[in-house]
Amino acid sequence: MASVWRKAPSPCIGVCKFRDAGHCVGCRMTKPEKKAFKRLRKKEKRKAFLIELVQRLEAAGRYAYWSRMYRRRCEKKDADCPLDKLDALRASGKI
Repeated sequence: MASVWRKAPSPCIGVCKFRDAGHCVGCRMTKPEKKAFKRLRKKEKRKAFLIELVQRLEAAGRYAYWSRMYRRRCEKKDADCPLDKLDALRASGKI
């Protein structure tokens, strides 16, 4: 499970409509962030990216929908979902 961050699928859920001040209505990433995520190789950087993105989604009131769709994406790609790790970190008060 240590590689869950390194192997995390892109947070993109396939909506790709950049209507909210340059942020996608589905995942809240900007176009440059979508490109940058693919180049993030270190687990610490991916983890930090996903933490910041989750906070952004929660602030926009879109976390529930996005997390459901992202979990599906992880299932389809047969990848461990990093949201499980994030939930555990949040429950322990580490983030």
